[in-house]
Order: sequence, then structure tokens, then C-alpha cells
Amino acid sequence: MTRSPLSSRARRHTRHLLLVLVPWPFLLLGGCSNLGFYLDSMNGHLDLMARSRPLEEVLNDPATKPVVRRRLSLAQAVRRFASEVLLLPDNGSYRSYADLGRPYAVWNVVATEPYSVEARQWCFLFTGCVAYRGYHERASAEAFARELRARGMDVSVSGARAYSTLGWFDDPLLNTMLDLPEERFIAVIFHELAHQLVYVEGDTAFNEALATVIASEGVRRWYARQGDPHAYEAWRRARAREADFHHLLAETRENLAVLYAQPLAEAEMARAKAAAFARLREDYRRWKSRWRDYAGYDAWMARPLNNAHLALVATYHGYAPALSTLLAQSGGDLRRFYQKVDELAVMDAATRRLALTRLVQKD
Repeated sequence: MTRSPLSSRARRHTRHLLLVLVPWPFLLLGGCSNLGFYLDSMNGHLDLMARSRPLEEVLNDPATKPVVRRRLSLAQAVRRFASEVLLLPDNGSYRSYADLGRPYAVWNVVATEPYSVEARQWCFLFTGCVAYRGYHERASAEAFARELRARGMDVSVSGARAYSTLGWFDDPLLNTMLDLPEERFIAVIFHELAHQLVYVEGDTAFNEALATVIASEGVRRWYARQGDPHAYEAWRRARAREADFHHLLAETRENLAVLYAQPLAEAEMARAKAAAFARLREDYRRWKSRWRDYAGYDAWMARPLNNAHLALVATYHGYAPALSTLLAQSGGDLRRFYQKVDELAVMDAATRRLALTRLVQKD
């Protein structure tokens, strides 16, 4: 499987050394915003780790609230299942707990040009290039977003409940994850551990789709093992609804991509862009009637929407059908599936994209 040749402990020590030894002049070359980002990342991570406590200690603490105790007990069982059944990394991640005292672990900033649906890429020292920047402090995320808007870019800022160092450190469970619905909570643990199993630098779409497929399969197997078909059925309905919503957003994104390729004057382009988002809201209202007026996406849709809100639509789902097909071709054997994923991971980006496209065409 795709991992560093270094042991887990050596990787953690190496990263510590890299963080300490990177000279400040090098960081300054990227400008004040990059320096602020690295400082936020380091300080945020150090604060998170300082708050972490072993699960056993938290569970044995009389001051631990019953609702927290129940969810952490579930997490212990899910964590064992992840390694023993899903063959995900058996390390110290999600075997500790940290209360951050805030609703989100990080706030992600996504940006596009005003007439583009392609997210701007940012490249970092350890994770390669990704289509967002995550901040531990909301104020820092909002400040960076204002800077990008001042340059005329479309920008979105959204909170994320989970946090991953991709296996460089033993990531703790967070209070920001505990109030998720049970199925979603379980899926998040599987999703983040999947990132530690395989992570291809610079290919966010592949990484996120893979983690999404592994998480979905993990939830299915978890509830099958628990003998709770009703819980899995609730999860399946929620995923179907999520797929509908994703299709709606992806369709708008595709229509905008076609629009932005047209040789229109800026004023005409701006009117057409506004009309496309107005249609999105109308289409959403029609979809809600099919969901029996499910309101879970209302808050998302109520925001002033722009390109940045759609830029990552394909990131989490675009390659998911191809990877689901690959899992089926593996007969549901995760070990075989991971071996085939490893073969994709070592390809160059263009070859990998072609191989994934062919998987869907064959299906």
C-alpha cells in the first residue's frame, strides 16, 4: 500500500524536524499570507495535541458527560473494526480525545476566478498541492478570504468537523465530531483513516473519492456486523439524498463551465452567471419535494452562492463511481481492492484519470 518507507514513528519525528528546521526566510518568500498560514497550522496543531487525552482516561473520568462517554465508547469499537475488518492503519489515531472548545476543527477557504469553476491550488511543504486552505482559527480564514475577495475572486469559507495529519501524527477524536449522526460519525473515522492508507500528493479528487468509497463500504459492513439493517437503511437513504444534491450542484457547475467558455462581454457574462445560480435555487426547491421537504441543505443554499461553493463538487464524488466499480471487480475483497488502488496511485495524474474513466465506461 502507498506509504512512506519510514516507520510511523520515524515519520512523526521527521515531520517535527522539518517544522523546526525550515528557515523563516524560506517561509517569508511566500509572503505574509503564507507565513500566517504556517503559523496557524503549527500553533493550531500544537494546541490540539496539548488538549488530547487517551480514550481510556476520558472514559474513566467521572466528570465525563454521559453523552460523550457513549460516543467515545462507540468510537473505540469502530476504531478496532477499522483496522481488523477494513484493514485501515492500526496506529494511535482516534484512540485519544480532544475538546477544542469550538464547533469546527478547521475552516477551509476555497477560491476561484470570477468566471471559472476551477478551484485555485495551493502547494505546501508536506502535503503537496490541494484545492483549499484550512485554518484552525476562523478569524484567520476570514481574513484570508477577504484578501482573496479584494483580488476579485469568488470565495467560500466553510467549517470542517474532522482533522487529519495524514498519519504524520496520532490524530485524536474531537468534540466537533461527536454531535454528528451516528452513521456520519462512524463514516468520518473511516474516511480520515482511509487518507492515511493511501494519499497521492496533488490529486485531491482521487484522495477524497477514495476515502468516500471506503467510508461508505465501511458503514455498510459495520451495520451488517451489528445486525442493524434499519440503521444502514437510514444511512443508505441519506447517501441517496446526498447523491441527488451532488448531482444538482454538479449539473450547475457543468453549465457554468460551458457558459464561461463563451466569448461574452463581462456584463452579459455576469447576468448569465446570476441567472444560473437563480436556476439552481429553483431546481433545489423542486428536489426538496422529492425528499419529503427534507431541510438539511437549506442553510447551505441560503448563503450567497458563487463559483467557489461549486468548485469542489467533483472532488469528493467525481471518481467515486469508478472506485466503487473497482471494489466490485475485486469481489469486495478489500486487500485486492487496495492493491489495485496502489497501482492507480503510482501512475501519473493523466494516466490515472484515464484508467478511472475507463472503469466507468466498462461498467
